[in-house]
Amino acid sequence: MNDGRWRKAGGTLIRVISVWAVSTLTMLALAGILPDFQLQADDGDTVTRTAFTAAWGAGAFGLLSALVWPVLVRALLIVPALVLGALVFFLNGSLLLIALRLIPDGRGDANPETAVVVAAVMSAVASATSTALAVRDDDAYRRRLSRLADRRRRRSGTPQTADRGRGGPPGIVFLQLDGVGHDVLEQAASDGLMPTVAGLLADEAGHRLTPWTTDWSSQTGASQLGILHGSNHDVPAFRWFEKETGTVMVSSRPASALELQRRAIARTHDGGLLTVDGASRGNLFSGGADQLALVLSMAARRGKGRRSRAGYFAYFSDPANAVRTALSFVAEVGREMGQSVRARVRKESPRVKRGGLYPFIRAFATVVERDVVVSAVIGDMFAGRTAVYADLVAYDEVAHHSGPHSRDAEKVLTRLDRSLGLILKVADHTPRAYRIVLLSDHGQSPGETFAGRYGLTLKDLVRAGCGLPVPRRAQRTRSASEARDAVRIALHRPVVGVSEAEHPAKPSDPVVLASGNLGLLSFPDIEGRATREQLDRRYPALLGTLAAHPGIGFLLVKSQKHGSVVLGPGGAEIPLAELRDGEGPMAVFGPGAADAVRRTDGFPHVADVMVNSMYDPETGRVHAFEEQIGSHGGLGGEQSRPFLLWPRTLTDPLDAMAADLPPGTSEAGPAGIPQAGPVGAEAVHRVLARWLRELSGPQVPLQQEGFTGAVRVDEPFPEGVAVAGTPVSASADVPVPAEVVPLRADAPDPGDAVPGARG
Repeated sequence: MNDGRWRKAGGTLIRVISVWAVSTLTMLALAGILPDFQLQADDGDTVTRTAFTAAWGAGAFGLLSALVWPVLVRALLIVPALVLGALVFFLNGSLLLIALRLIPDGRGDANPETAVVVAAVMSAVASATSTALAVRDDDAYRRRLSRLADRRRRRSGTPQTADRGRGGPPGIVFLQLDGVGHDVLEQAASDGLMPTVAGLLADEAGHRLTPWTTDWSSQTGASQLGILHGSNHDVPAFRWFEKETGTVMVSSRPASALELQRRAIARTHDGGLLTVDGASRGNLFSGGADQLALVLSMAARRGKGRRSRAGYFAYFSDPANAVRTALSFVAEVGREMGQSVRARVRKESPRVKRGGLYPFIRAFATVVERDVVVSAVIGDMFAGRTAVYADLVAYDEVAHHSGPHSRDAEKVLTRLDRSLGLILKVADHTPRAYRIVLLSDHGQSPGETFAGRYGLTLKDLVRAGCGLPVPRRAQRTRSASEARDAVRIALHRPVVGVSEAEHPAKPSDPVVLASGNLGLLSFPDIEGRATREQLDRRYPALLGTLAAHPGIGFLLVKSQKHGSVVLGPGGAEIPLAELRDGEGPMAVFGPGAADAVRRTDGFPHVADVMVNSMYDPETGRVHAFEEQIGSHGGLGGEQSRPFLLWPRTLTDPLDAMAADLPPGTSEAGPAGIPQAGPVGAEAVHRVLARWLRELSGPQVPLQQEGFTGAVRVDEPFPEGVAVAGTPVSASADVPVPAEVVPLRADAPDPGDAVPGARG
């Protein structure tokens, strides 16, 4: 035992000396290259004296980085995360100047601009050296990665739940690759773009891949709400108009996301998939987790918002992380500008504008958010948390503007695969075993924008059909973007209000909203849901103009005579009750489309007119009503076909769903067609909840005090409440639990007080 301790201490000492030596050589090299960086007295020094000066300066800089940097970052909690990223170089340069002042006899000197460069290079070299040495030593690699988790756990007061050891029940990590369709993932693995995924599929004892089918609203708001909270009822699109309040709900706005989360919990009486010892990272919704980072719904809550943004500061507290991410951010901005120029020079088509703030939004999604989320997941695994759900939005953001099959998007897939490889490698060193599940919330369908193809936006077409003035030039329709709103949260800028396109010019004008290739028309001055008959009387040409347009596939509108009806080209009109897949306007949209439309028709906030763009099954193309050449939000093609990639040791998704059905029933696809995978986000929630129960067994929640709406351990659960999909009996009507922790076999009796229990 003592020999082992001495070996570890000796190895640590060797690594410290090695990093110090490399840093010293780097400082000497920079002093020789940069004219404004000095390590010698004015009258010169011997080689030995100069080397001693460099060693002193490198040691002082390393010590300050280890001790002072975390304190500086902690003191800057009030600074927006992206502003902190910009301050990284300034802070690092300031530490170097202080280190140079500590060199005896004042031999070290640099002007501020040079100090910034020297500090950045030295931090990057020291980080690379330390990582290279640590990777060669599994124990050192594990310790290095676990330090951040230990600091975060001590800071938050979370108890160590990893003491069960690798012999205990495994945890599970759900990694959502936002916007990656089933066919895209399969092709990327086959082409060698994602070798880590390919390795999982090639291993007979590894993972299995299956598609699943989204709801009509094939976008993150509907899918993730259903997956994490078990219900996406009344989410007809990414954004929609609610007449009773005059509010435009937008899934990626914190206030809207919080309200959607509240509605889902009220409907299911379930706190969410992650209520038992869970962590939510980079998501729109919390899933009931107490451990949060970059969760948009929590950014709308006072006190909770700061906890949601804390993931930035936990990551940037390591100066090497800060410098590496800041450099990668700058490189990604340059990469996007170069790719955009190349696309214009080559006159690639289709193409959308990629200027303005977009390069910075892309860099945030593909660099900052990716690095912070991956770091948080690694910390969760070392903390031994039971369930982690994380969303990586990089591919979705790039594919919107470059196309889902573009070279730009393929390169993002390769970088995401490297992140997955790191997480899998870390899983070999964590205190408890983990099962890794990959999934996506939707795919993306390619195609030229509606405005680009036809020279007018959906709003222009609607106004023309209503006999209202139409601008001579088509105006851009603002794109839906989770990353854009996440950037605003990172900058502490409120995500409020709606764009001009979402406001009617007059109370009598229609509100026209877009969600990828799904359009929504609402008439604020018509109480309740407008009927076809009302619209025909007021705007006789509107519905006919829309249904006959070559860029539109079908319309859904309420009828006083036939209930709701679907309208399509050539005067097609089919009562919704008689709608069948493969017939009429639904002929090209595939199995399940008719049922998806029928389900949405029953939502309280379905729009007066729902408009789905055309879909060409031969090319897979749709026409987005936004400025996107890779889109999702409606029916048509790959957008409705995301994936599930799960370990073979877990129950097959279809078997998992069938096990949860009442006796005597079976899981069948639309019109009796056998399913290839789950249909709808709510079905995916049931599968993930089943896997959690398989790994961890029945879990009885214990509740900490101090959270609004929480249930204390001495209170019974409300009747019908479930935690992670497991019903809990109760006898009193009390609020739904929001934060819980699992009860282990060695835990105290639930009736006993549990001091300090946390999720």
